[in-house]
Amino acid sequence: MQASDLAHGLLAPQEVSLDVLREKYARGDESGIGDVRRRVARALAAVAYPDEADEPDARRAELEARFLWAQEQGFVPAGRINSAAGLDSQATLINCFVQPVGDSISGSEDGLPGIYTALAEAAETMRRGGGVGYDFSAIRPLGSKVHGTRSRASGPVSYMEVFDASCRTVESAGARRGAQMGVLRIDHPDIERFIAAKDAGGLTNFNISVGVTDAFMHAVEADEMFALVHRAEPGEEDMATARRLDDGRWVYRDVRARALWDRIIASTYDHAEPGVLFVDRMNAENNLWYAERLRATNPCGEQPLPDYGCCDLGSLNLTAFVRDPFGADPQFDFERFCEVAAVAVEMLDLVLDATEWPLPQQALEARAKRRIGLGFLGLGSALAMLGLRYDSDAGRAMAARIAETLRDAAYATSVALAREYGAFPLFDAERYLEGRFTARLPDWLREAIRRYGIRNSHLLSIAPTGTISLAFADNASNGIEPPYAWSYQRRKRTADGGWRSYAVEDHAWRLYRQLGHDSAVLPPAFVTALEMRALDHLRMVQAVQPYIDTAISKTVNVPEDYPYEDFRALYTQAWQAGLKGLSTYRPNTVLGSVLSTGEPQPAADLPDEDPLRKRFDRRPLGELESVTSKIEYSTQEGRKTAYITVSFIRTEGVHEGRPVTIERPFEFFMPSSQRTGGQQWITASMRLLSMVARAGGPIARALADMRDVVWEKGPVRCGTLTREDGTQVPVYHDSEVAAIAFMLQRVLIRRGFLDAWGNQVGVPELARRLAERSHGTAPDAGPQAPTSAGALPTASGAKCPECGARALRKVDGCTRCDECHYVGECS
Repeated sequence: MQASDLAHGLLAPQEVSLDVLREKYARGDESGIGDVRRRVARALAAVAYPDEADEPDARRAELEARFLWAQEQGFVPAGRINSAAGLDSQATLINCFVQPVGDSISGSEDGLPGIYTALAEAAETMRRGGGVGYDFSAIRPLGSKVHGTRSRASGPVSYMEVFDASCRTVESAGARRGAQMGVLRIDHPDIERFIAAKDAGGLTNFNISVGVTDAFMHAVEADEMFALVHRAEPGEEDMATARRLDDGRWVYRDVRARALWDRIIASTYDHAEPGVLFVDRMNAENNLWYAERLRATNPCGEQPLPDYGCCDLGSLNLTAFVRDPFGADPQFDFERFCEVAAVAVEMLDLVLDATEWPLPQQALEARAKRRIGLGFLGLGSALAMLGLRYDSDAGRAMAARIAETLRDAAYATSVALAREYGAFPLFDAERYLEGRFTARLPDWLREAIRRYGIRNSHLLSIAPTGTISLAFADNASNGIEPPYAWSYQRRKRTADGGWRSYAVEDHAWRLYRQLGHDSAVLPPAFVTALEMRALDHLRMVQAVQPYIDTAISKTVNVPEDYPYEDFRALYTQAWQAGLKGLSTYRPNTVLGSVLSTGEPQPAADLPDEDPLRKRFDRRPLGELESVTSKIEYSTQEGRKTAYITVSFIRTEGVHEGRPVTIERPFEFFMPSSQRTGGQQWITASMRLLSMVARAGGPIARALADMRDVVWEKGPVRCGTLTREDGTQVPVYHDSEVAAIAFMLQRVLIRRGFLDAWGNQVGVPELARRLAERSHGTAPDAGPQAPTSAGALPTASGAKCPECGARALRKVDGCTRCDECHYVGECS
């Protein structure tokens, strides 16, 4: 009897497996695995033989039967395929993408979309169900010059917070929360800020990785200095150490490579991030080295992708191919494995034609290259069933043989598909076969590719498979990983925001007991992630990577007391071994652990819950307190009137162990006709502010950034400032958006949410102010002062640092403002 027969026959489903299946994959009246599999098979067969084809019914039925057979034999399509295939929805079947991000605010520059254009593209992608990876390296460093606005840049990390807030707010299709990967090159001048970006628990919807070059690693080995460079001109603070290169880029400063490397390792040791991507290795091993450049990966790192690239994923459950598990002579069924792999390639190729694409650029990219990613799951469980230790030479040899067999079967199938349907459009036989990976293919495959072409540019990827392993493979081990533990507690967030703990058992361990073996004393092949050396995790990836044309998602789990020096050596060893990247995990106080072999942590031990950061997925029922303010402002086009509304919500949390309730802004509105371009921009900004507010993002910073927005129509006069002598002076802004942001700041200052300078008020003070207001003891903020809106001055001077008017000029050796009479430097 095969292991797959035992899993679906003798072993009753685990409660956690049923819950995950019903929550994430079953749709409508579907109640079991078979229902989901039939829907997927039917949907993909219909793409191959649509209704308008000649006599499609019989051929479609035959293909549907093959696709169902492959799934029953061990093929598990990725989560998006299982959750959305065959449904009448606009959800994508693609798990994840890489999206470009440029340096401009909007529009495009050097072929890259501006930051807010990229934000909108990412939001649309996540709304349809896809995760997104980005390379933020094009964004100019903090403090660098922005010549167009005569201001200083805020740097990539600040914009990552905007992407993070957007991801928290956008509910992906099928109730799948968005996932993101943020990458920054090691030579970016803001690299230290990036490394520390998650130290305090921020950027919760990002994995982050440093794009490490070979040049940097050579500098680490030689203990040399390393230049941090960017094309943007440094600001005054960095100019003292800056120099310009012949290619026009600026060196901001030189750092000691080993010191920078140690900062990465120490951060990873403390809280598991950032990961490391060896970007030169990724590109050197790329089959399409002649047609694209890889700078980032999807959120889990197994797919290095070009701009607008996608990962179309599926995995083969290795436990389903083990004959006579735990017997005298267990065997892996390579013949059936190849048969199932061939059908899986055909199915994944059809997914590219069946899916809805969030963006047209993604569709064009996919059709030009037809990238897919077939991998496997359950390696750790399967090796235990075969009597092989994961951390042994024999275990690594078996894994390498499985990967090599998968490679040859997948490439041979793709050649057969090319003979029938044609090669991918960017295929160039000679250059394709010059690649490092294709050079390792057996001669018979290389000759077949040269003669017939190949349907898919890339075919292999080993992805994390946590939820599909639970739902479709009886909790066989995740992807290439060894089992975390043979039985453990899994914490899962519930619909009401709480947590539930499940007892979860590994498939191999369950099967071992079902076959009558004594589980009290397990044989040596039963080895878990924390029972082996970190180096053995690394060696498994090293054994398998030569046969995988993209990459492998692998986390090296180490115990909390793992020696730092041993940990430090892992990353250098990964680079020396030729790997494309590495992620590690050591239990820590920032992240804790999703999986626990003991009892769940009691609520009293949970960290404080910041009510300012609490996320709201949707507007609650009922009424919210709101403030509406009528404002006037003047532009070169004349006087304008607008209404701005801010709604507030009361939010509970925990601060220093005590429950607190605060009030914070929840929605921003501008009820306007939206007839002018300026007001459309304002309305869009209000929506973004609402998105940040609901996601628990930094409202004070968002408003400060809005006040820096510049347009080409000249200054805007709006609002007043009160000087120390009590006189009021008008305030000038660089755009309508900046003026509205100023007035919103005034609303939040009067409400007590921001201090007089527009900075965030702390949680204890917010709680005190709300309590006073609730008991009627808070002082009345008074009515809003009327805004000034008269004729605009001629914008002929420099910008005044106090009122913002372009009216600063030299008078008697001193800088004076003609509008507010500010006196600055005197010579």
